[in-house]
Amino acid sequence: MIRYISLIGFLLLVLGGGLLIGYFNTPGIWHEQLIKPGFNPPSWAFGPVWTILYVMIAVAGWRLWQQNPKSPESISWWNQLGLNFLWSPVFFTAHQIDLALIIIFLLLVTIVFIIIRTWRTDRLVAWLMVPYAAWVSFASALNASIWMLN
Repeated sequence: MIRYISLIGFLLLVLGGGLLIGYFNTPGIWHEQLIKPGFNPPSWAFGPVWTILYVMIAVAGWRLWQQNPKSPESISWWNQLGLNFLWSPVFFTAHQIDLALIIIFLLLVTIVFIIIRTWRTDRLVAWLMVPYAAWVSFASALNASIWMLN
């Protein structure tokens, strides 16, 4: 029972944190005025994608924490969460497109590290992180394109 209470805690932390970050760091007029590449998705797509990803991220983090909260993989999971939560305020609120690009690159490296490290020991964690890596790769390309165009 305690095991599943901790899963609920991870879900609340990741989903709740993501919702709060999104609520307090909305794209706004500044973002609307930026020149964006042709592959920029519609605004409505981000909410559903991030909701699904945050559930997957939470389950992966919970599994890593259950196995060993002090492992390099678990520590990296916390690092990626911090970088993830940092990106929106830097990009949308501080309007620092270049710094956001550095953050998202570090985020991607951290996610890939988790996938590589868990591939043999917990394939489910690795697979839960793969769509996240794909989305962050896409978001990195989008961030880089917006930086170059503006």
